[in-house]
Amino acid sequence: MSHRMLSEVPNFDFFKPMKFWLAVSILGVVLTFAVLPIRGLNYGVDFLGGTLILAEFPEHRDVGTYRAALSALDVGEPTVTEASGGSGGQVILMRVGNPENAGDTAAPVADQVRAALDAEFPGVRYLQIDQVGGKVSDELVFTGLLAVGLSLLAIMVYVWLRFEWQFAIGAVVSLFHDAIVVVGVFSLFQLQFDLNIVAALLTIIGYSINDTVVVFDRVRENLRKYKKMPLREVLNLSLNETLSRTMMTIFTVLIAVVSLLVFGGPVTFGFALATTIGLVVGTYSSIWVASAIVLRLGVKREWSTKGEGKAGTQFGSSKA
Repeated sequence: MSHRMLSEVPNFDFFKPMKFWLAVSILGVVLTFAVLPIRGLNYGVDFLGGTLILAEFPEHRDVGTYRAALSALDVGEPTVTEASGGSGGQVILMRVGNPENAGDTAAPVADQVRAALDAEFPGVRYLQIDQVGGKVSDELVFTGLLAVGLSLLAIMVYVWLRFEWQFAIGAVVSLFHDAIVVVGVFSLFQLQFDLNIVAALLTIIGYSINDTVVVFDRVRENLRKYKKMPLREVLNLSLNETLSRTMMTIFTVLIAVVSLLVFGGPVTFGFALATTIGLVVGTYSSIWVASAIVLRLGVKREWSTKGEGKAGTQFGSSKA
């Protein structure tokens, strides 16, 4: 027995507020490109190189105390923030860069930091230690960008082969929009951007294209079923028919991701936050970005004949 979140197929006019939501999307992308050169990204150790230490101290102290202890060492400029989690003590996230003469050997840096913290703060417990050399970090930046770029290219080819080129463009622009908005949020609020966020972006792209393909598949079915119906109405009908599935999927995934965001602690916070933002934006873009682009470009109304049925809402010469 199948279950639906909505007992009947709704009849929302998704394209009535289309201009407003497209304006919001364009504004979000433009703001991202405006903010990035000014604020940049707060790269994590993965991309900058250095040592990241997540430690739990038995006593609560001012964050400046830990920063002063690290500043006394020749281990680069330290960044110290208080994090949540732990088993009752004070959890501190510390990041130190690689000294200029350290080359790619970051292990001695971690040893210096641990020795200084053990001597200054007895009872410290280390939850996580990550070390990345400068050369490795440069390679990670390149491979991270390459992974996102290749995934978008592969998705565009897949959608183009399965549907029409108009659908492929709509899907890729929608995915690009989702990734850019998430990057913009991390740049604006200077949240740490590391490999976990790249993994989150790839997760968002995978989720968003799945939702978009479901809508596009229903659009294709309805285009064949309702040959005389204008394209706008076909898109609207398809979005309403898949709305129940979309809502059930997004709410189910959000329950897991928001739980990870709230209770997962500082190690998974960035991934969970990026995924939460991406899920919401990806669901919205499947409706008002991908479908709006298909509406603007138009599609062929008859796949069984070659050369007939021009793009757009033309009906061609085929009979229903």
